[in-house]
Amino acid sequence: MPRVAYSEEDREHIRTALITVGLELMAKQGIQHTTVEQVYKKVGISRTFFYSFFATKEDLIVETLYLQQPKIIQYAQALMADPALSWRDAVKQFLHACCYGEKNGIAVLTIEEQQLIFKRLSKESYQVFRQKQLRLFGEILESFGIKADTARIHLFINLSLTAMVIRRAIPDTLPLFVPEAADETVDFQLNAIVDALEKMKTDPML
Repeated sequence: MPRVAYSEEDREHIRTALITVGLELMAKQGIQHTTVEQVYKKVGISRTFFYSFFATKEDLIVETLYLQQPKIIQYAQALMADPALSWRDAVKQFLHACCYGEKNGIAVLTIEEQQLIFKRLSKESYQVFRQKQLRLFGEILESFGIKADTARIHLFINLSLTAMVIRRAIPDTLPLFVPEAADETVDFQLNAIVDALEKMKTDPML
């Protein structure tokens, strides 16, 4: 006989499972290729019940991005603590892992996904997202040994997301770019970002 009532504890457990499974799938196969059906079936609930937790797929995506933030910070800290890596190598390896997120268990938004999500976010939800984004990138900078003031965080966000977005956008979203040079383009961008971060680290006035 189907269950007709769930306690608040049950609902919270299911909600957490949906977010966790959503992140696992999105990190592995990409956000765009992960469907709501894949998520709720893996958790073992119905489509109707899924939508009692999240009004849209985009609402779920935002929650998965929040869930992975502590993991990203821990990854950056682990690289910086690795004695086998120089500072530059650790920073570049972190940025490279983010750019090639699907190979490293990190969910990364494409241009189209960013546009779709932010069309659906309320003003309040957008502000929450921005606050969490600033905190995430600020903590990453701090883990690199760089003082994270607002201007530096803003620049780091734009530089990092530019590299990630371009890597994901070639060739489908940016058809005039040369796909054969995509990896070399990303490598060039990452080296430039590491150069900029190294200057911030060594010169506190920048």
